[in-house]
Order: sequence, then C-alpha cells, then structure tokens
Amino acid sequence: MAKRLVLWDIDHTLIDTRGVGRELSAEAFERVTGVTMRTQAKIDGITEQVIFRETARLHGLSTDREDFGRFAEALAHAHLVRSAELRERGHALPGAASALDALAAIPGMVQTVVTGNVRRVAEIKVETFGLDRHIDFGIGAYGEDSETRAELVRTAIERARAEVDADLDAGSAVIFGDTPADVEAGRDSGVFVVGVATGRTTVQELKDAGADCVLADLKDTSAVVGLVRDLASERCG
Repeated sequence: MAKRLVLWDIDHTLIDTRGVGRELSAEAFERVTGVTMRTQAKIDGITEQVIFRETARLHGLSTDREDFGRFAEALAHAHLVRSAELRERGHALPGAASALDALAAIPGMVQTVVTGNVRRVAEIKVETFGLDRHIDFGIGAYGEDSETRAELVRTAIERARAEVDADLDAGSAVIFGDTPADVEAGRDSGVFVVGVATGRTTVQELKDAGADCVLADLKDTSAVVGLVRDLASERCG
C-alpha cells in the first residue's frame, strides 16, 4: 500500500494525565517565576510556549524565550521525577496501544507525534504509558518548535521527508487530534484530519470544525487502520 505519515496528538488523544499535567505545570511555573500559579491560560490545542507566556501574563509577569527554556527544563524534570505518579493516576486511552501496534505492522507506515508539549515531556508521557515503541520522536514536532500547530504539522512533514522518505508529504499524511485546533492545523497544512472525541470537544464540534472524519474513540482498530490506509472520509460511516 501507499506510504503513510501518521501524526498523533498526545493529550486526550493517546493519553489522559487526569490532572497530573496541570500540577506539574504549576510546579515548574513556580520554580521558574517564583510565583504560585493561581490560574492557567487555555491549554486545549495550544503550544506550551504560548501557555507559559499567557499564564505568566495572567499573573502580571512578562517572560522571554530564555524564561520559557528554563520552564521547559523544569517541566521535563517534574515529569521525570513524578513519572510513577503519572502512570498511577493517568492512563493510555482505550484503543491507543492497539492502534499504534496495528499501524506499525503495515509496511510503509511512519508514526510520530505533533504536540504542544515540549519534546522531552512528550517522550516521558508516551513512554510512561508504554506507547513509545512505534513512535519516531526524531521527526515529530513539539511545543518549542513553533507557537502555531499548523506550523508544527508542516515541520513534522519536512522532518519526515528529510530523515525518513522524500515521498512522504501532506498528501500522504493523516493527523489524529481531539481539539478544533488540531483540525484547523491539519486542514491548513493539507493533511487528512481525523478528530477523536476523547477530550473536551464533542463529535459534532469536531465535525463542525472541519475534520474529514470523527471517531468517538480509538477502540475500533480496524476503523483506524482503514482511515489511514484509504484517507477517505466515507470510511467514517
């Protein structure tokens, strides 16, 4: 079959940290700024550097790229130190492991992540829940790469073309994500978009946002494989 580049969002698409992520963000925020995080900027579909900057503004603080770098390091450290708690309280979402395994068994499939998380945090999260075996983190795109998710999608495609196969392009790519921001990023980048309603966004809201297909979850492995194989909206049923 044709080669495919599968781009996975992480939070609420593959995993759910069940509140641990926010606690770790608060811990890193206070470590870097010296200020207790009383509230947090919108996080759904937003990259980490934007979340940090806007959260700082909510606390009357002005930050720069160096501050974000320190925050990213502190956040990665917090996730590493508390990875056992993350594993205990959070979980991989139903069907995620099976979907990754099934796609990896098909020749020509390349899987990576496109996420607002910084790279080290993304790696820790995916590894913690045993979902890392088939993910090529080297060609992924992360919260430190850009403030916009569409640019992250384009970055991942460029890295895949440069490092894996020059034939991989937007026309052979599919993104799985749970927010309208994931949908918009995919559409702006010309890739096939599968919305997964395992986060805070409903099936109808993902359809309204323009997803080519929307799944309630990843439990139906054959449906996931069929969508990636055919890149056809009629496979949604």
